[in-house]
Amino acid sequence: MAEPPHSPGRVSILIVGNGSELYTRIAPLLSTNNYTVERAASADEGDRCFHNGLIPRLVFLDMDISGNDSLRTVEKWRNLYPASKLVAFSTASDPRTIVRTIKAGAVDYVTKPYDETALTRVLREYLADKSIRGAAPAVFQTENINRNTQIEELGNRSFFMAATPSMKQIRSQAALIAKVDMPVLVLGESGVGKEIVVRLIHKLSRRANKPFLKINCAALPADLLESELFGYEKGAFTGAVRSKPGKFELCDKGAILLDEIGEMSPTMQAKLLHVLQDGQYSRLGGRLNIRPDVCIYATTNIDMEKAIAGKTFREDLYYRLGTFIVNVPPLRERRAEIPLLFDGFMSRWSHTYGQRPLEYSEALDGACMRHPWPGNLRELENFVRRYIVLRDEKGAVEELADRSSFGAEPSFSQANGWETQSAALKPQVRRVVAAAEAQAIAQALQATHGNAKAAAAHLQISYKALLYKMKRSQLRASPSLSTEGRVLQSTW
Repeated sequence: MAEPPHSPGRVSILIVGNGSELYTRIAPLLSTNNYTVERAASADEGDRCFHNGLIPRLVFLDMDISGNDSLRTVEKWRNLYPASKLVAFSTASDPRTIVRTIKAGAVDYVTKPYDETALTRVLREYLADKSIRGAAPAVFQTENINRNTQIEELGNRSFFMAATPSMKQIRSQAALIAKVDMPVLVLGESGVGKEIVVRLIHKLSRRANKPFLKINCAALPADLLESELFGYEKGAFTGAVRSKPGKFELCDKGAILLDEIGEMSPTMQAKLLHVLQDGQYSRLGGRLNIRPDVCIYATTNIDMEKAIAGKTFREDLYYRLGTFIVNVPPLRERRAEIPLLFDGFMSRWSHTYGQRPLEYSEALDGACMRHPWPGNLRELENFVRRYIVLRDEKGAVEELADRSSFGAEPSFSQANGWETQSAALKPQVRRVVAAAEAQAIAQALQATHGNAKAAAAHLQISYKALLYKMKRSQLRASPSLSTEGRVLQSTW
């Protein structure tokens, strides 16, 4: 049974259950004497530890010791002792068991036999101690990074960062999802980092060293997409002079990312559903069934509920893919990460361009924090790259101000005549100019019946300049017309 509370200033870790093996794995990972590892043989003994005043920072609970009662123990301890983070460990790896355990209140789930990498991650993450031994991801060398920021290097200049509660929750979810093979659907706005989340899950999974392939479902027509995914036999169609394996075969034992799956045609949706249901398929023109051992991830930026209601996406496929759904919040909802991401992009692209990272003032930092970043991480990364190349901080600040003000209409008040959104003069002027310019373009297009070239001549500007201004003002061309410069629709 565990000892009474130990000396102040030391952090306790409580192992409940047959924890002798777990103890021998954890003890060598602790680099200092600031930790004590207590042990209790059962949940009842664990209760007595708490009643005696022990407040462990981390609790490892063996879910195998008391069967179904373990879930009630998790829920009870989570409610009574919220300061203690509870990590479940068990021989069970069934996804439903893991999900039920997390819903009951566990912050993480470790499967037996114990993996040292997983234990290192759990200790570092929930004890917030980077001195714990074991392989750890490289972090940014920047003063903005604190010990509560979680960073995972993913290779190829990409990284996952979690400095806000929502992103830390996604990091915890990714660690749990990675333990089992299940389809995962990642939702979020364009540029928000959906692929990054998928790559994080893959890196944490047992398939991390196996093939990982991405295919853009929006970039290929249905017939070509089918042959890319499933392959074809020689003679299956005109031009098929030799057999070709599909992405599913090439990803055997690995994972495949179906990017922008919301743009997949209904025909391909039906075929993909068949693969998910039956676990097999055949090449185009082939007769033999192939059973791929592939973990499937999918991403999309469309509103799935509207797509299902509008019959553009199959509801049964949605539920097949959405065994686990991850919603990635936009950058504007996690602004605390903007300075950290800025520094991360600065470090990486400066190295790529062979330059020293640029310093920047509070003016640029404030402009970045105020900007809504509709393009999310992709927009921020491209902005940092331009800043590195141009090395013009004043211009960068003005660029953000201009982009933030376009599309903002001046508001008038009957009482005061003018209702300002900012006390500064320049932002007001930019908003008025942007609104007036967009209105003039819209009127010119209307007068020329949507002929952009005639509108450009009427406005006495070049055709290219007009197209640029139309894009900034969110005036869009009708996709049904040719490139003769006709524009019949606008968002103005």
